[in-house]
Amino acid sequence: MKIRSSRISVSIVRAILRRCSTVSKRGLLKTILSFFAFFKLLLARYRPVDFIALRQDVWGLDEDEYVDSFKASPSEETPLVQSSSSRRDKKKERVAQLVPAGDLGYSGSTFFTTPNAKFLIKSLPRRFEHDFFARELLDPYIAHMRRQPHSLLVRITDLVYAPHASLGSLLGTAPTHHIVMENLLFGKDLETTELEKERWETYDLKPSDYFFPERDIAGGRLAPDSVLDRLIDEFPGKVHVSHDHKKQLMALLEADSQLLADHNAVDYSLFLVRHPGPNSIPARPTPAPVVRSNGGPWRSGVDDTDGRWTYRAVVLDFFWAKHTLRARSMTGVVKLFNKMAHKGPMTITAEPKEYRQRFLGMVEEMVVGS
Repeated sequence: MKIRSSRISVSIVRAILRRCSTVSKRGLLKTILSFFAFFKLLLARYRPVDFIALRQDVWGLDEDEYVDSFKASPSEETPLVQSSSSRRDKKKERVAQLVPAGDLGYSGSTFFTTPNAKFLIKSLPRRFEHDFFARELLDPYIAHMRRQPHSLLVRITDLVYAPHASLGSLLGTAPTHHIVMENLLFGKDLETTELEKERWETYDLKPSDYFFPERDIAGGRLAPDSVLDRLIDEFPGKVHVSHDHKKQLMALLEADSQLLADHNAVDYSLFLVRHPGPNSIPARPTPAPVVRSNGGPWRSGVDDTDGRWTYRAVVLDFFWAKHTLRARSMTGVVKLFNKMAHKGPMTITAEPKEYRQRFLGMVEEMVVGS
């Protein structure tokens, strides 16, 4: 629905461009009227001081470049919004229209990219996920990033949320929480031809030896192909990189997965991107662009040993915690089912320590250091 997508987009961008973290008292009438919103909810930034410290002090992102990613160019016809600073100097900023990114997930999330494709916005429609991240994982996440600036946990640069109730949030017509993340596919849209864009490949990788009902019951015949295609990816062959690059990758993933296991997170995945490298055929004249930051090689791109492919990697979707009510309920259902079917645990019912071991084993087997 284009109207729904457009209004959700505007509400997200307005929250990002609003410098204060919450709605001001002068906007009390607007807050009351916003209760009747179905799609364009009144959103605010969650703990903006902490996130700006991550962006600037830890990751080295350019703040002006970040904010400009959410502004429209002067030639674009878009709605107008005033920030707190612009009200003082009578200037107005044009709100960029985010670009719908299609159905990238399996959880009912909506996705957008900024117009310059540098950042990805994902909704968190399930309460147990955004509550876990905001209330339990965020502080350990920030501390971990300060210790490990090159951590491969996806960089969440902002969290916007609806601080007040509305008809849209009560009826579920619009998500109340959205995270802004780095876009590992930045550079793909800058390729000059469709053929070059098609040479970019993505893999959302989880240990495949778990029980997946859609795949493992009745040989997958009970689930449509559209569901099976999004269920789990398999990487063809091996990733051949230098010994040092593999050692660095495993060290980062061991630290990252330990943090997640310590906080009972499971079901996370390794998001792997590969695009043509310097020795690809046809040859790539220049490296693919990346967002300027203190990213480390596995974010900016690691060439394989032949130079045919360049790889990028991050860890995604670490919002499913075993101790939440939803997770405990699912675990109970699967255990009851397994008394008859003996299918074993699912990725969402596995024990955090066991999931971490299988996850690291998957990467260890897939990546070859030479």
